[in-house]
Amino acid sequence: MKCSFCSAEIPPGTGKMFVKRDGSVLFFCSSKCEKNMLKLGRKSRKVKWVSKQKAKAKTEAGAEAGRGSGSGKEGESEQ
Repeated sequence: MKCSFCSAEIPPGTGKMFVKRDGSVLFFCSSKCEKNMLKLGRKSRKVKWVSKQKAKAKTEAGAEAGRGSGSGKEGESEQ
């Protein structure tokens, strides 16, 4: 599951689920995200820390995808 505000991955057994009156479901990873979206009415694209977090996650995902192209044995050189 991903947070509805910051799009961070939520580990199983954590976070909070909020059901709106219209039946739509929102998931939050922290009270910080919940308050920013519901109480303060902020948009995630306008909040600086969310933009930085998403950019960091995107670069980490790209780096992990590049690492996976090895022979499967780490620490050994091909001869």
